Amino acid sequence: MSNSWKNILIKPEATILDALGVIDNEALQVALVVNSEQKLLGVITDGDIRRGILNNLSLDTPVTEIMNCSPITAEMSSTKEQLTQLMESKSILAIPLIENGKVVGLETLQRLLETTIYQNPVFIMAGGFGTRLRPLTDSCPKPMLKVGDKPILDILITNFIKAGFVNFYISTHYMAEQIRSYFGDGSELGVKIHYIHEEAPLGTGGALGLLPDDLPKGLPLIMVNGDVLTKVDFERLLDFHNEHQADATMCVRKYDYQVPYGVVSGEGNKVTCMVEKPVQHFFVNAGIYVISPCVIDSVPKDYHIDMPTLLDQHMSERENVLMFPVHEYWLDIGRMADFERAQTDILSLGL
Repeated sequence: MSNSWKNILIKPEATILDALGVIDNEALQVALVVNSEQKLLGVITDGDIRRGILNNLSLDTPVTEIMNCSPITAEMSSTKEQLTQLMESKSILAIPLIENGKVVGLETLQRLLETTIYQNPVFIMAGGFGTRLRPLTDSCPKPMLKVGDKPILDILITNFIKAGFVNFYISTHYMAEQIRSYFGDGSELGVKIHYIHEEAPLGTGGALGLLPDDLPKGLPLIMVNGDVLTKVDFERLLDFHNEHQADATMCVRKYDYQVPYGVVSGEGNKVTCMVEKPVQHFFVNAGIYVISPCVIDSVPKDYHIDMPTLLDQHMSERENVLMFPVHEYWLDIGRMADFERAQTDILSLGL
């Protein structure tokens, strides 16, 4: 998603001249007309302006006279493949992204078709024992268990490579040699892979303290558990983190839980409310994070800490830890039932 989409928002009282200035100054070739609540009213392209001029409209004419009032839009949760297919089928170069009726971004066909190379480190946690998947993990580390015909870790790394990421760091502990011998230094994949070995388990956050000092300066790091199967748009996640200048961004997944009983509320011995088998809504940690350098630098070497505890410390300091809802496919392969489901899901995921 373009980082400069907010610069192309204009009000309905703006003039054609205003729209022309926005289109000329920005590289997105479009202006979005929105109301005070950021609801999309119309879209203006260079072609709309030219047609208005040919119809003898002055440059002082309100943009409402030339805008397309029924533009093609897409939901923010749409995948890159869906957006590309939609724009190509409609012969359009840009599409507004909508969430809850409001404009939240703009995607361009050019950006979708080009491959951006990201130097941001990708840090994969692959050192766990996988005890809930025994006996499968008695002789194989969990990230190396095959889903379909490839190890989980191979699928995860390939997904990052397709998104343009080239610098990988893998945290190992249990049966580390199997992971090293399979991936090597990453040269066969056209990327760089470095290994961070934990002599003793340091928790999901403690491994950050073992990262080398020569990480790319000033760039946030994407951190992910090595047992996650997902189609999360990592580029959009990174754009979100950078746009909001967060200390850390946690991917979260909506989780609904239905209480299997009727729930009764009361005051004293008086019943005030009864709800039969209510559904409660939660956001759960998806095991994917974007971490800024200030958080990485705060973890001492050989220091045991879990990510929730680490993020809680930074929340109390600056209140700048954000969450990024995951709408795409996501599966934490922690139990045997998850592993069996993954074998079926992989056939239709295109991973």
